[in-house]
Amino acid sequence: MENIIKDIDIISGEEAKTCDFKVTAEENTGKSRRLYIESYGCQMNFSDSEIVASIMKETGFDTTSDYKNADVIFLNTCSIRDKAEQTVRKRLSQFNQIKGANPELKIGVLGCMAERLKEKLLEEEKLVDMVVGPDAYRDLPNLVGQVEEGQKGINTFLSREETYADISPVRLNSNGVSAFISIMRGCDNMCSFCVVPFTRGRERSRDPYSITKEAQELFDNGYKEVTLLGQNVDSYKWSPQENNKARLNKKEAEITEVVHFSDLLEMVAKVNPKLRVRFSTSHPKDITDEVLYTMKRYDNICKYIHLPVQSGNSRILELMNRTYDRDWYLNRVEKIREILGEDCGISSDMIAGFCSETEEEHQDTLSIMDIVQYDFSYMFYYSERPGTLAAKKYPDDIPLTVKKRRLQEIIDKQSSLSMVRHKREIGQIQEVLVEGISKRSTEQLKAKNSANKVVIIPKGDLRIGDYVKVKITDCTSATLFGEIIN
Repeated sequence: MENIIKDIDIISGEEAKTCDFKVTAEENTGKSRRLYIESYGCQMNFSDSEIVASIMKETGFDTTSDYKNADVIFLNTCSIRDKAEQTVRKRLSQFNQIKGANPELKIGVLGCMAERLKEKLLEEEKLVDMVVGPDAYRDLPNLVGQVEEGQKGINTFLSREETYADISPVRLNSNGVSAFISIMRGCDNMCSFCVVPFTRGRERSRDPYSITKEAQELFDNGYKEVTLLGQNVDSYKWSPQENNKARLNKKEAEITEVVHFSDLLEMVAKVNPKLRVRFSTSHPKDITDEVLYTMKRYDNICKYIHLPVQSGNSRILELMNRTYDRDWYLNRVEKIREILGEDCGISSDMIAGFCSETEEEHQDTLSIMDIVQYDFSYMFYYSERPGTLAAKKYPDDIPLTVKKRRLQEIIDKQSSLSMVRHKREIGQIQEVLVEGISKRSTEQLKAKNSANKVVIIPKGDLRIGDYVKVKITDCTSATLFGEIIN
C-alpha cells in the first residue's frame, strides 16, 4: 500500500483511498428526464443522495451514471476539509463548460457546501443554478421548477425536525448486500475544528419503528447488512413525549420510555439474526457500557467500533473541545477490550498539526496509537475551516511542512499497527460476508469480516451476498487473505 500524503488518507480495504466519491447508477424506467448525482465525503452524504434520488424519482426523473446524458446535475458536497471543497469547485467549472454547449442543463450544489457558501456559489461565482441544504431536499422539485422558469433556486433552511423518516431511499450504488440507514441528523458537539454543526444543524433522532421497518424491508429484499448512520450515533434519543403524537403510528404511540442507542441497536439486531448490523460514528464521550453489552449479546452486531480520538494529548483535546481527555478515551478502549474482547476492531480519526501542537504533543498521538493498537485509521493534517471556533480563536501556526511530516509519521505508525493486528488473525476461522469481485482478479471475491476488515478469497461457486467460513492464511497491512473451509 502506498502511503501518499493527502488531506485525507485512509488505511482500509484493498488500497489507500482519498476523499470518497460516488455517482448515481443507471436506471431506466421510462421517465422523461435524467438526474446525475455526484456525492463526496462521508457516508451520510451517500445516504442523503439516495433520499434525493427518491424524491426526484417521484417527479419524473430516472438516474444516469453519465453526466453527459443528464438534464439535471447535483453535486452533494462536503465541507469538512478545504481539499474536498476545492475538488467540488473544479468539478463545477467542468460542468459549466458543458452547460455552455447545453444551456438547458441545470446544475445544483447540495449538502454542506450549499449551506456554507450559498451566496458565493450562486451570486458571486455564478457556478450553479441552485443551492440546497441538507434539510431542504423535499423542496428540490419546486426549486428545479423555479430554475426552469429562469429563477435561481435556493433553500438552505436548517430544520430541528426533519429526518426524512417517511422516504424510502433509492439505493444508488447498491451491491444488493449492504445498505445505509440514517438514524439521526445534525450534531450538537461543537468541536472547534468542525463545520458540521453549522452545515447540518442540531441533533434530532428518527423514530425507532421507521428504522426497524426500513431494516426489515432491506432484509426482505435480499440485503444482508445495514449500517446505522449518524454524526454521533451514541447520542441517539427518541421519546414520544418530545414528538408530535398525531404523527405516531400505533406501535410508536405505545412507547412510554425514552429509546436510547443501545435500545435501538437491539431492536435492529432482532429484525433477523442473519442481518448484520454496523454503526458509525461513535463519540468517545457518549459510548456507553450498555451499547457494548448489547453488541456482546447479539452475534449479528458486528464487533467493530469507529472511535475517533483526533489527538492523543489532553491539552490539544481541550482546544479541540472534544470534552474528554486522554485517560477518558483510554478507559473507553479498555472497556471495549474487556467486554468485547481483543478481536473487536477499533478504528480512529486523527488530526496532525492542530493549532499550537508541539512535538511532544504529537508524540502523545503516536503513543496512544501504540496503546490502542488501531486496526485502521482515517488520517489528515489540520485544515482551518472558516467560521469554526478554532478559526476564530486559535492561530493556524503549524507550518505545512511540519503538518505533512507529522501526518506521514502517523500514517507510517498506522501501517505497522495494521500489519500487527492483521498478522494475529492468521490461522483464525472467521465467517465473512461476500460483498463483490476483488479489484485484483475476477477469480477472487472481496468479503468483510465482523471487524470490518476486507478478506480476499477464491471465487469458487460463491455468490455475492453469501456468508462463508474461511481460514485466514495471509495478510498485508490493508487486507486479509483467506481460504474457504468446506
